[in-house]
Amino acid sequence: MLSTILIILLILILIGGLPRWNHSKNWGYGPSGLIGTILIVLIILILLGRV
Repeated sequence: MLSTILIILLILILIGGLPRWNHSKNWGYGPSGLIGTILIVLIILILLGRV
């Protein structure tokens, strides 16, 4: 249950951090790349049964 909430939260943060909107155009791909990496690691840990 908690892992599902974490994945949904990270996906929403990832979408918000994409350099698509005016407030995040100057950020580049740094924030979305970091959040995407965290999301991939979390999904791998869930698949391995560690979370």
